[in-house]
Amino acid sequence: MPSVVGLLEQHELAARRRVDGLREEADRIQAELAVAELEWQEWTIARRRVDTVLAPDDGAAAEAEVTADPQDAQAQSMLRDAAKPKSQVPVWRQGLAWSVLSVDYQRILTALADRARLHQGPLTCQEMAAVFGMDVVPARVEALRSKAKRLVARGWLVEQQPGRFTLAAGVSGPGDGS
Repeated sequence: MPSVVGLLEQHELAARRRVDGLREEADRIQAELAVAELEWQEWTIARRRVDTVLAPDDGAAAEAEVTADPQDAQAQSMLRDAAKPKSQVPVWRQGLAWSVLSVDYQRILTALADRARLHQGPLTCQEMAAVFGMDVVPARVEALRSKAKRLVARGWLVEQQPGRFTLAAGVSGPGDGS
């Protein structure tokens, strides 16, 4: 019969995987929403232009084109808020600079690049928290784990052993442009 602690660890692991999956799905949906809002805005502009071209030339159409639609202003504001610079982790590709990532993600990559340069092997999230001078408490460690898992999913890192992270093949130091 499994121990209570073992059952709790299994449930904790399952919950953590579910949270990671939901976070990745939320990121994907947020990016998809931003694209859909852009497309909607482009169709709205196209419809207005067609209305302007096809409208009788009494001056009303030109005036309507100049008047700002409050819904469009709200949509543009939502679009700016939905896709903040560096809030997304792009899929890694050759030549992609680390500067596309937020400072937190760059810190993780820098720590792992230093470890690779010194041939010290992979890092756990607890070790990362200690390296960054954070309190090694579950909330901090899980936040780092979430970021590391997102970097794994986007190809920046690899997790050859559960919970142990290294740079992916081809990802090099920040000065190398990748």
